[in-house]
Amino acid sequence: MFISVDDLRPTLGVYGDTVAITPNMDQLAGEGMTFRQTFSQVAVCAPSRASLMTGLRPDSTRVWHLGDKFREIYPSTVTMPQHFAKNGYHTVNLGKIFHNYMPDSISWNEPDLRPSQYLQKDWLKRDGETFYIDAEVNKSQAVKRDSLLKLKPVRYADGWNTGPAWEAADVHDTLYYDGAQTELAKRTLTRLANSETPFYMGLGFFRPHLPFTAPKKYWDLYDAKDIPLAANPKVPKNAPDHTMNSMYELRHYDGFNDIGHPQSDFKMNEERSRKLIHGYYASVSYVDALVGNLVAHLKEIGLYDNTVIILWGDHGWKLGDHNSWGKMTNYNIDLQVPMIIRYPNQENRGAQTFEITELVDMFPSLCEIAGIEVPSYMQGTSFLPLIKDPKRSWKSAAFSQFHRRPKVSADGNRYMGYSINTKEYHYIEWYTWDAKTGTRGELTSKELFDRINDPYETVNIAGNRELSEVTIILSKQLEKGWKHAIPHL
Repeated sequence: MFISVDDLRPTLGVYGDTVAITPNMDQLAGEGMTFRQTFSQVAVCAPSRASLMTGLRPDSTRVWHLGDKFREIYPSTVTMPQHFAKNGYHTVNLGKIFHNYMPDSISWNEPDLRPSQYLQKDWLKRDGETFYIDAEVNKSQAVKRDSLLKLKPVRYADGWNTGPAWEAADVHDTLYYDGAQTELAKRTLTRLANSETPFYMGLGFFRPHLPFTAPKKYWDLYDAKDIPLAANPKVPKNAPDHTMNSMYELRHYDGFNDIGHPQSDFKMNEERSRKLIHGYYASVSYVDALVGNLVAHLKEIGLYDNTVIILWGDHGWKLGDHNSWGKMTNYNIDLQVPMIIRYPNQENRGAQTFEITELVDMFPSLCEIAGIEVPSYMQGTSFLPLIKDPKRSWKSAAFSQFHRRPKVSADGNRYMGYSINTKEYHYIEWYTWDAKTGTRGELTSKELFDRINDPYETVNIAGNRELSEVTIILSKQLEKGWKHAIPHL
C-alpha cells in the first residue's frame, strides 16, 4: 500500500503537533517506523513525485516545475510500479500518485480507478456497492449530495482551483472525493485479496491540498481560536527577493484574488488566517479517518499482516509561515515531510529516527523490503538498515532544489536554488538559470540558517563573517552532491 497525502507537512500527533487530531496515522506509526527528518527533493507536486517515483533527482528527471512531464522528456523511464510489475506484482492506482493531469497509465496494470465510474443514477440502491454504512443510507444524504453537485458548475466554472477555498458540508465522508475513492480502494483490495499475485496499490489522497473541503464533523474537531498562528510569520531577514513563492495557487480562490506577494506589504488578516489553518487541520483529520478506515479493512480481509504500508507527504505547506501560504520555496517548512512505514516482521516497531532521509530513498527501500532487485541507477539510499538500527549514523545531508520562474519571481528573473540540509545547518545557493538547456549560470545569492538555534528559519546568516568557513564547507558539500552524503554501510 503506497499512500500519498498531498501537501501534507508533519502536522501529525506523532510528529509532535499537539493540535493535530490524527489517531490513525499515529497508530500506524506506533506499529511501524516514523522518520522525523525526511526531505522532499522539490517543494511542488510534479517534480517531487517524478523524483520519488523514478528514484532519480530533479536534475536527472529534468522535471523542475509543474508543467514538465517526465514521460515526454525520457519516454523509456521505468517507474517504481513498473519495476514492481516486472517483478511479478499486479499494480493498480487510485487518486494522485503522479501529478493530476499526468497519471502515467504505463505504470499500472489497470486503468486508473475512479469513484465516478460508480456514481450511477441508482448508486445508492445497488447491493454491496453502496458507499455508505447502512444506517446512513437515507434521503437526507441524497439531498445533500445533489445540492453539492448542483453548486459545482458555479463554484468551479473556471477550473479546478477556483471557487471557495474551503467547505464544511454536513455530509458523509464519501460525498467528498477522498472518501469515495477510499471505499473504491477497499473494494479493490477485497478483489485483490482473492488473487495469489502480490499487488502494489497506489492510493493518493487529494486533501489537505486546496480547497480545504472536508465533512463538517472534522471541522468540528477543532476550535479555530485554539489553533496557533504561524510561529514565523515574517519573510526571513536578509532573504533575497526571489526566494518566496507568489501564492498564485491561493489567489485563484474566492476572496484571495487581490493578495500581494509575501515580500511586499501584504498581511493576511487574522480571521482569514484562522479559517485557512482550521481548514488545513480539518482536511488532515479527514484523511486520517480514511486511513484508519482503510487499515481496518485490510485487517478485516486478512491482508494487514502481510502488507507493506508506507504513508508520505510530497512536500510541506506554509500556513502563514514566512508571510505566505502554499509551498514552492527552498525553506524547510516546504521541504520537510512525514514518512511512516509499517511492514511484516518489522523490527523496532514504534521506533522513531531523527537521522536524515529523503523521499527519493523510497524506491530502493521498498524494493529491498519486498525482496526484489534494486535498480543500479537509484539516486536514493535504502533506509532498511536504519529501520534495523534507528540510532545508527546515517546520511550526512539531504539535497533539494527549486526552479523560480520569471512570472512568479518577485524581481521577474529566472533562478534555480540548490539546497543542502545537514543536522546543524540549512544552506541554499541561488543561480541564474537557462531553462532551454537546463544549465545554471552565475551565483546570485546565498542563504544560511542555523537549524539548532533558528529552526523556523527567521534570519539568513550567510553574510555573517564568523560563519564564512561554515559557508565554504557547505558550499563544497553541496557541489559534491548526494553521492558524498551516503552512509558507510
